[in-house]
Amino acid sequence: MMKLKVKNALISVSNKENLISLLKTLKKFNINIISSGGTFTSIKKLGYHCTELSKYTGFKEMLDGRVKTLHPKIHAGILHDRQNKKHKSEMSKQKFPPIDLIVVNFYPFQKIVLNNKNSKQIIENIDIGGPTMVRAAAKNFKNVSIITSRNDYGSLIKELETYNGKTSLKFRELMSSKAFGLTAYYDSMIANWFNSKLKIEFPERKTIFGRRFQKLRYGENPHQQSSIYVNDYNDKQLRFNQIHGKELSYNNYSDMFASLEILNTLKKNSGTVIIKHANPCGVSENKVPLVSFKNAYASDPISSFGGIVACNYKISGKIANEMTKNFLEVILAKGFDKESLKILKSKKNLRIIDITNFKLKNITTIKSFDGSFLIQSKDNIIIDKKKLKCVTKLKPNNKELSEINFAFNICKHVKSNAIVLCNNFSTIGIGAGQPSRLDSCKIAVQKAKQFQPSKIKNCIAASDAFFPFADGINALIKAGVKTIVQPGGSIRDQEVINAADKAKIKMLFTNIRHFNH
Repeated sequence: MMKLKVKNALISVSNKENLISLLKTLKKFNINIISSGGTFTSIKKLGYHCTELSKYTGFKEMLDGRVKTLHPKIHAGILHDRQNKKHKSEMSKQKFPPIDLIVVNFYPFQKIVLNNKNSKQIIENIDIGGPTMVRAAAKNFKNVSIITSRNDYGSLIKELETYNGKTSLKFRELMSSKAFGLTAYYDSMIANWFNSKLKIEFPERKTIFGRRFQKLRYGENPHQQSSIYVNDYNDKQLRFNQIHGKELSYNNYSDMFASLEILNTLKKNSGTVIIKHANPCGVSENKVPLVSFKNAYASDPISSFGGIVACNYKISGKIANEMTKNFLEVILAKGFDKESLKILKSKKNLRIIDITNFKLKNITTIKSFDGSFLIQSKDNIIIDKKKLKCVTKLKPNNKELSEINFAFNICKHVKSNAIVLCNNFSTIGIGAGQPSRLDSCKIAVQKAKQFQPSKIKNCIAASDAFFPFADGINALIKAGVKTIVQPGGSIRDQEVINAADKAKIKMLFTNIRHFNH
């Protein structure tokens, strides 16, 4: 393992935290430091010797600081191959010493974007010199150590201490991989900003970028590895405050995301969503939160066992008491009062998550396969009640129209083929993920008959896509459904409409399909 002595280091950091411990170590091993601007000032204030960059290069920075590290003495010092005789000769001729260590972090582009709408200022915070040095050092990892995060100062210090002022090839290569990861991430953020600014939803080249937020215990199954990633471009991502309980798992996150997608569409301070295996078991809207939770749970109490509950209201002691009657994995809510926390914390492993500061940013969805991926815009379309087309002789009233909207909205979050039965703004039966729509109808009816048979009569049924045959709606009509909402668009629409009219029920077409595969 090739170990190289560090003689000269260049430090240029936007974030000045944790510098003191690094400087102590560099001084201990007599490593010369080169720096400029704010970093130079900080190092001097901390009482350490440092050569100012312009003095080192003999060239003053220009263009308001746009050009300072972009100098042959710097980049030749970084890029030359110490084992190449020609390189050594050229460096000697120019009297350019090698630079063995680069410590750089970039201008905080993401923070500027989040707090500033001024394009000129944002562009000025696109770092050029930093990424250029980082990529140069990362390419020449056989000869140069590159540190791009203050979190790696400790690893560098340990390396220098272990090898008496030297670094190992293994360490340099590891830091190089991190460096290229950072530059790719940084450039992706910038490209994403330009695409957003120019309203380019599907660019010719699409990068997916993120930093590891948390390494998870395992994936969907114990034999699978997993991590969760976020990006700094959206500071609202994963603003979850876990108050209590075990570490969140891959499946927990997956179900939480599914629950929040639905919760985001429900009226404030009234919505409850219960999720199991990414499908809703129960959804309810009620201005009385306790009733909302009870109705959602009553939709399918068996499937709700071990599920995830998401609420867009504050949890009280009464609601907490109701929740703890059953086994739940995770509870997400817009706050918890003292009494509720005392009750919920009695469940040792129950994960309690405050989502008060969470804000969903619906942009795109991604599905990947073997290195390729599909991207699409979110299914965020909202039905305009005025555009609902009643195709039967019987017509709904305004109250029914509101509940029809509710049912169809929930349906789009259920795995296709999807059938949702609703009564009084609560689900009473959900048929999900069947290759046959008729089977989904049968499952939804079976669930409703099992748990809330009294509510089937006069309930509303929603379908995510058209009925290809009348058999599906006949199964719903037989069960007691009195209103059906569906996209329409089948070549047999008239057959389906005739069946609805014969049964004297209401049917509406949305002209909007909600496949969710």
